[in-house]
Amino acid sequence: MIRVAIVASVPALRAGLRALLEASGEIRVVEEASSPADLELSPEVEVIVAVLEPAAGETVRRRWQPLGAERAVLFLTESPESTRILSALSLPVYGVLPLEASPETMRAAVWALREGLIVLAPGLAPFPRLLRELSAAEEEIVEPLTPREIEVLQLLSLGLANKEIAARLGISEHTVKFHLSAIYSKLGAANRAEAVRRGLQRGLIPL
Repeated sequence: MIRVAIVASVPALRAGLRALLEASGEIRVVEEASSPADLELSPEVEVIVAVLEPAAGETVRRRWQPLGAERAVLFLTESPESTRILSALSLPVYGVLPLEASPETMRAAVWALREGLIVLAPGLAPFPRLLRELSAAEEEIVEPLTPREIEVLQLLSLGLANKEIAARLGISEHTVKFHLSAIYSKLGAANRAEAVRRGLQRGLIPL
């Protein structure tokens, strides 16, 4: 269960986001606020889902930087221009999605952020320089993943255990472990979370 806080100035929008996020039964909204300044942010909150509204860069930096220092923040916006103000922030884990993103996409983004991944919708990336640096730092895949390895990686991104992956694909747990070993080697990953992160960055995992 992922515990989330919602920030949106319109009550109806907060209610809609709550219903959308909690529909799967895997996300629980534990706090709501009309603005970052009103957010109490209890220790149990893991991800903040916030509607990004026009504001002065300094105001955004002052209000959001402390909140996102140890938590992931998913910003929802109606305009690509509004993401420019995010350049005033230096958040370790963040995401940006259009406000009209599908419920499945929003929930998947919350899960990805909880795992320490950065989520950016095409055309809404506020930190292109950071993305270039991340891409440059990633090692090239020496050997491409096989179709079966991609299937295992995608199921891994859903948080499934080896036994569950084996059941989904109709293979043994031993075979799943074999595929995971190959995936780690090809992606240069040390663990499951890192494999998922690199898979997302390379477009191997649909969001």
